[in-house]
Amino acid sequence: MELIDTHAHLTFEPLEADIEAVLERSRKAGVTGWVTVGTDAKQNEKVVRLIENNIENLYGTVGIHPHYAKDTTDVDIVQLRQLAKHEKIVAIGETGLDFHYNFSKQQAQEELFRAELEIASELDMPVVVHSREAFEETMTILDEFTGKIKNIVLHCWGGNSEQTRIAIEKGYYISFTGVITFKNADQARQAVQMVPLDRLMLETDCPYMSPEPVRKQKVNEPALMVHTARKIAEVKEVDLEDFTGVVKKNTKIFFGIDFS
Repeated sequence: MELIDTHAHLTFEPLEADIEAVLERSRKAGVTGWVTVGTDAKQNEKVVRLIENNIENLYGTVGIHPHYAKDTTDVDIVQLRQLAKHEKIVAIGETGLDFHYNFSKQQAQEELFRAELEIASELDMPVVVHSREAFEETMTILDEFTGKIKNIVLHCWGGNSEQTRIAIEKGYYISFTGVITFKNADQARQAVQMVPLDRLMLETDCPYMSPEPVRKQKVNEPALMVHTARKIAEVKEVDLEDFTGVVKKNTKIFFGIDFS
């Protein structure tokens, strides 16, 4: 079994401080590739520094999370565009809308989202989308870029059946976290059943949301994604090896890179 964690925050503490051990545990578990995700100007710089360590199968994204829209400057956008040109930066994100916390005003979030999508369009890069309690608004903005964005993934998916149907019809990829293993995650498991195998990816979103049966482990890490994979294979009623092979292929296609 070989898996790729498509959405990890390896530059967050405490993972960053123990990165070599984190990745070694990951390899031993069968998670042999990683995409570490940028969330603001400072983290984007840290992502680039980490991927420049020449760690095999480690790539990154650069983006500004909607939480930080209120603090984002024109200089940050210019920096993001430049960092996105790095040979091991494989997507723009995470970007999107978060109307649950509303740490930034909704208009500011929407303006930032469009700015990041413009960069993805200019550079012909895929996009990693965060959307929480803002599904309709997210879809409306993404529709403005129909045909202009290489690939789109809705990360940490937990939408309802109607939202899942819409996302599938639009041709988006959908990525699931360890939430799928939680006892109260019936809606997420229903979504898993709906998503075609060739549009499905896996992630930890670590250091958050450790899966069952290790949910008490407060710091999630890539090695634990094997539990998510097993649960989704069970829900989809497919062989685990076959399932992980398809998901790895999906990930390669989405990011346009050849994880070894």
